[in-house]
Amino acid sequence: MNADLLDRSPALVNAAAATALPAGARVVAAMSGGVDSTVTAALLKRAGYDVVGVTLQLYDHGSAVKRAGACCAGQDIRDARSAAERLGVPHYVLDYETRFRQSVIDEFADSYLRGETPVPCIRCNQTVKFRDLLEVAKDLGAEALATGHYVRRLEGAHGPELHRAIDPARDQSYFLFATTRDQLAYLRFPLGGLEKPVVRAEAEAFGLAVATKPDSQDICFVPEGKYSTLIDKLRPDAAGAGDIVHLDGRVLGRHEGVTRYTVGQRRGLNVAVGDPLFVVKIEPEAKRVVVGPREALLTAALTLKEINWLGDEASIDAAAERSKPVLARVRSTRDPAPARLIGIGDGVGVRFDKPEEGVSPGQACVLYDPATPTRVLGGGFIAGTERA
Repeated sequence: MNADLLDRSPALVNAAAATALPAGARVVAAMSGGVDSTVTAALLKRAGYDVVGVTLQLYDHGSAVKRAGACCAGQDIRDARSAAERLGVPHYVLDYETRFRQSVIDEFADSYLRGETPVPCIRCNQTVKFRDLLEVAKDLGAEALATGHYVRRLEGAHGPELHRAIDPARDQSYFLFATTRDQLAYLRFPLGGLEKPVVRAEAEAFGLAVATKPDSQDICFVPEGKYSTLIDKLRPDAAGAGDIVHLDGRVLGRHEGVTRYTVGQRRGLNVAVGDPLFVVKIEPEAKRVVVGPREALLTAALTLKEINWLGDEASIDAAAERSKPVLARVRSTRDPAPARLIGIGDGVGVRFDKPEEGVSPGQACVLYDPATPTRVLGGGFIAGTERA
């Protein structure tokens, strides 16, 4: 390991600044076995912190050993252990398989059965990582829990704020909107100010074997990306065949289960009426998949549930009362769009300045500050939509 190189490393300076803890403080590093979490632990160790590595086994590692792009199982656990040994930090593996199954995998399956499009990475961060693992870090006497997420924690006038990463291609703020104020006060994200090539270069400088390891998949527990196969296995009697229906009421065909469809889907409908058709609504109780033209995907407004608020106002309700302008992001791959917080019935919703396409219940709507577009104000899961 080239100590002179690492002493001059901008990444090391960034990690120390992003962590902002007293010299020698104990920090638990969440080590999944990938390059990002491993470099996080390495930078913190080099910065002089008392680092403890913790890896969560989230699902049956026996079936995932040979899967490229998996995480938190099999080879990844071994990679995390080897990296911890090289760095000279203690390392613990915690069996969270049951918790992960209950909090993430079961919820993933049930969400599809409700006609929603879930985001399991958000649930994972919200539950087993930033709830359960955070408590483990406190039990170990750590002053902070550090992860390899590409997001920034900045001190603001009213306390810590959550901001998008410097590298827009790697930004993971959409997946972390549910991070509470108390959690944010304890969490640290040393990689938020770095670009991915810099992180890989640091891994090489540390002599870490994971320097060229591929990134993990978004849905790590779904074999070969076939989520419908997993749902059929978990809920074999829940979904049944039904009709594919046009918005005008025509029955166009049959399907084998609503879990095979998501709002906005075009391929795989197996119906032909001349013009392209898209899934615009899923009615699980009636076992109907409703299709229509592309313009039927346009959404004027949406309602939120399971809201988390990180803005300066006392609550999101207070912000909605004055129709607060926001930038709303309805998918991780979509740019935030101008909108306003509004009251809808007894709840809170978002009304877009211009209709958004393909907004699906179950997805997250993450809110950013128009005055400081990198800042996350919070968000919630989409409960319902209003067509344009």
